[in-house]
Amino acid sequence: MRLKSRACGFVIGATVLALAGTAVPAAADLPGETFPGGGQKGDDVYAQVEVITFDTSKNGSGPSAGAVSAPVDWSPPPCWYAPKWSPSELRDYYQRNYEAIVHDPGMPPDARNQWNEERHNYIDGDYEDFNEEKKDEGMWWGAVYNPNASIDDQLKCDRVPFWADNGETPDVENIITPEILAGLAYEQIKVPGTEVTLAPGGKSKVNLPTWAWLDGGEFKPVAVTASLAVGGLDMSATTTATPKSLRIEPGTKDARLHPASGECTINDDGSIGEPYAKGKADQEPPCGVTYLRSSGDGSYAMEATVTWEISWTGTGVAAPQALPDGTFGNEQAVEVEEIQSINR
Repeated sequence: MRLKSRACGFVIGATVLALAGTAVPAAADLPGETFPGGGQKGDDVYAQVEVITFDTSKNGSGPSAGAVSAPVDWSPPPCWYAPKWSPSELRDYYQRNYEAIVHDPGMPPDARNQWNEERHNYIDGDYEDFNEEKKDEGMWWGAVYNPNASIDDQLKCDRVPFWADNGETPDVENIITPEILAGLAYEQIKVPGTEVTLAPGGKSKVNLPTWAWLDGGEFKPVAVTASLAVGGLDMSATTTATPKSLRIEPGTKDARLHPASGECTINDDGSIGEPYAKGKADQEPPCGVTYLRSSGDGSYAMEATVTWEISWTGTGVAAPQALPDGTFGNEQAVEVEEIQSINR
């Protein structure tokens, strides 16, 4: 099997024509649905065949649920190669783009010639009539692009379509794997909101601890499964997020955290912190904050952020594999007032 790269800048599916700086309009007619929606970034239009499905039945839900933030040094896969076309679908795709290119007066001659040469490679070059005689034996593979990635990162998958027999996994960099599916499932994870319960209720008091906690019943693991079953392949990966800890940012320097690190660990029952009980007003909570100054006529923006431990299992991988922790949180307005005396 001979694989080529698109030296002139054509990228099947992303419809980026780097040499001409133009988008190929016919690529919007690619067969199948887009992943996960296609769209437009600036002047670049992209569309991709959807070959991956997501099971989000165990995902977080509700109006306060949201996507976790991954570390800045990690991101989901920007592109990958997967089965995309039958011989007739690839033939139709090239024909549509050929018609668009030859009738575009702004298309540079070199770009037009390169595209035509590539098209003929599938007609009477390395292949014959797009491998129509082998239509029941395999599929054409091509790049699929994550629309949330930058164009530069998408261009890491720049090979022209290549053939693989059913059940064969080509030895090509960025080929679809369960690990790539796990990274894509990570991107779909949603976790519950992080509005913590604060007590004593009402306004917090200067120099008295404010207890903070999260109910274990609300903070359970969530999971998304990404699957691919096409071209003789059948693989999946399940990415699971488990609550790990809660970090409190009081919203002012005039405060003391409990514990001092501000990182409240999760309890055995899945809860975080400890509910306040009458008589504990002057005790140090396992999770909370003591404000040292009144918020005056306003309030402090206390931020509560939960860290989620994320891992995956999948086809051929039974033991959980670590992915970077994710975080999700929000701000809560906390009013703090001075008191002269306390009756207990």
